[in-house]
Amino acid sequence: MADVAQLAGVSHQTVSRVLNEHPNVREQTRLRVRAAMEQLGYRPNRAARALVTGRSQTVGIVAQNTALYGPTSILTAVERVVSRVGFAVGVASVPVLDRASIADAVARLLDQHVAGIVVIAPVVSANEALDDVPDDLPMAVIDGDPARPSRLVTVDQQLGARLATRCLLAAGHETVWHVSGPPDWFDSAERVVGWRQALVDAGAEVPPVLAADWSLGAGFEAGQLLARMPEARAVFAANDHLALGVMKALRQAGLSVPGDVSIVGFDDIPEAGYVSPPLTTVRPDFEAVAEQAVRLLLAQLDDPSPDGLPRLAPIPPSLVERESVAPPGRAAPRRRAGVARRSGGR
Repeated sequence: MADVAQLAGVSHQTVSRVLNEHPNVREQTRLRVRAAMEQLGYRPNRAARALVTGRSQTVGIVAQNTALYGPTSILTAVERVVSRVGFAVGVASVPVLDRASIADAVARLLDQHVAGIVVIAPVVSANEALDDVPDDLPMAVIDGDPARPSRLVTVDQQLGARLATRCLLAAGHETVWHVSGPPDWFDSAERVVGWRQALVDAGAEVPPVLAADWSLGAGFEAGQLLARMPEARAVFAANDHLALGVMKALRQAGLSVPGDVSIVGFDDIPEAGYVSPPLTTVRPDFEAVAEQAVRLLLAQLDDPSPDGLPRLAPIPPSLVERESVAPPGRAAPRRRAGVARRSGGR
């Protein structure tokens, strides 16, 4: 490393920062250091570093064993980014995100002398366990409690909900109904806040929340209720699976999307663009979340002091507009479910 620093005309610390993909290195300097490494055939000695630091070149990830699209996408993105910056990955899966399970997972990772950990902690029950993590262990929390003062990386859930709600209001709908996720999920709670705020800002009526979980079945049940409400012409579902369940229930009730009801989801699952009609939805930037979490870890490795870590701004999602939203005047006034259609109208 000293030879690389001499050839590149930089300090030993700068070489270390380049190796760790630290963001505070000018691109020209980074390229010069990389060229020196290539010229000298330099490869980091991970075993030697582990002996010096007492920690391996492994980043541990604590995540719930789930098939839900959001957490799974975040886990995959973090694994990809960690590998890209030259660290190995160790995943500690837990059946539920409670204090005991997370404490056990962290203990297992500490036994492996990990350099740091990333905890995907989107539920309230996980929050207390994070306070038990040793202060000197570099850590990044993804989708945790928005009130955490530091070491938190998250999508701007409120902004995403506002984007979805404003999209429906901009189409001409008087108000927007909301099918929420579980109340103990930070993502779900923040989306409710953003939905409500968008309605209040627009001077629109705020309907009651239809509480659900994240599943297609829960969306279908909510859709059956919405089908019996002629005033429910626009729906924001807290994730795409809920939205697809609502759409199926509406179709079974003889209603069309977006002719009778406009719908916006959240997550932009791979199927969202291929259902009929293609679903308008909010797309979180999972790759940016992973990159910010890994940069946060690397910054702590470079300066192990827990003091002074910045509170990072949430990462904004984007609205993906497709064909599930239309003005309310596109169809005739909603009939009540169970009333037969007549020739030439309803």
